[in-house]
Amino acid sequence: MAEEEKKEEKKIIIDEDWKQEAQREKEILAAQEAAEKKKAQEEGKHRGPLPNGNFAALVSMLTTQALFALGLLQVEGQEKRQPDLALAKYNIDMLETLEEKTKGNLTKEEETVLANTLSELRMGYVKVAG
Repeated sequence: MAEEEKKEEKKIIIDEDWKQEAQREKEILAAQEAAEKKKAQEEGKHRGPLPNGNFAALVSMLTTQALFALGLLQVEGQEKRQPDLALAKYNIDMLETLEEKTKGNLTKEEETVLANTLSELRMGYVKVAG
């Protein structure tokens, strides 16, 4: 019976080195998470404030997406991308839907911006597609 007790005692013994290693790994992970969080906060500070959400910003966002899709707008330092006409058409269609759904509810300036933007995007689409 004394032999059985010794076997059970051996099962209960916990390796202290393992505990220390686990604690070190936990501390390293916590430090990495803190560094990533700090980096994300710093990146947010460098970006500057976001503009107010308004109609012009919405039109601008969809226009930018269409221009990227047409290949007429490139990111400096990145290789030139092939036009994605389906994506460009989708963004132009979104602007057309916006024009249709907001008819009579826009200021004269907003109507003009939207109409001119759509006209320019359509011409760009035809130029790239043709």
